[in-house]
Amino acid sequence: MKLGIFAFPTDQSLGVVPLAREVEERGWHSLWLPDHSHIPTSRKTPPGGMKTDRPLLDEYKRNVDIFCALSAAAAVTERIELGTGVCLVAQRDPFWTAKEVATVDLLSNGRVRFGIGFGWNREEMAHHGLEFRTRRAKGREHVLAMKALWTQEEASFSGEFVSFESSWAWPKPVQDPHPPVWLGGAAVHGLLDHVVEYGDGWMPIYRDANRESVDQLHRACDAAGRDPSTVTLGVYAPFPEVAELERLAELGFAWAALLVRPYPATDERRKLDELQPLIDHFGPLA
Repeated sequence: MKLGIFAFPTDQSLGVVPLAREVEERGWHSLWLPDHSHIPTSRKTPPGGMKTDRPLLDEYKRNVDIFCALSAAAAVTERIELGTGVCLVAQRDPFWTAKEVATVDLLSNGRVRFGIGFGWNREEMAHHGLEFRTRRAKGREHVLAMKALWTQEEASFSGEFVSFESSWAWPKPVQDPHPPVWLGGAAVHGLLDHVVEYGDGWMPIYRDANRESVDQLHRACDAAGRDPSTVTLGVYAPFPEVAELERLAELGFAWAALLVRPYPATDERRKLDELQPLIDHFGPLA
């Protein structure tokens, strides 16, 4: 089981540069950062498990830009994997996103892990001109278009949401054929079909990392004629306990990203101190 850190850097927390250095020096395998452009104050669609009458966690409205932050992390580290957790691909321009991913992969010498998701905040999507009902179909096309831009010398694509004629796009990613695409989300609404069609892995949050969901993924692979062993499994924000992590490993999960909330800097370091025994147990970054 490889262990990483899922953090939510903000303008008021430990900066991403010292955070990335801490993560690598302490032996963690990866650093994962989230993606929100903004949060509409209406809060009509709060994060899962929250209610609109409860104060919104500050990190949702103060997070730093995901690709600027990962570029900074790449510049001060040499070994840790750098993940988007998750990039909201449907509400992003696929050309710019493809270039940003490829650029960070170049700067990091091939350490990007491209985690994607379809989002939950209807109002945020609407501000980007995205219809909630089309977010999965549009996100799929954005990823397929980005793959074309990453892998073809003269790329073109024709779809319902994205179409472009033969074009040049550099840099290409360092990783061949491109950084792994890992889909986040629960095993509902056809998510696993997306994983099987164009994903390299699936990374649900902890409550959805169970035997039933893994079996469901295997059935989806079998139906599509894909070997389930070609789909990497990761999990977000599990309980930071040895027994739970070992249980997840037995289910086939290869890595876990443990949550470190954006406390004041001293508290973030203290939280990393508290989690350090897990690295001692499962082994540090080689």
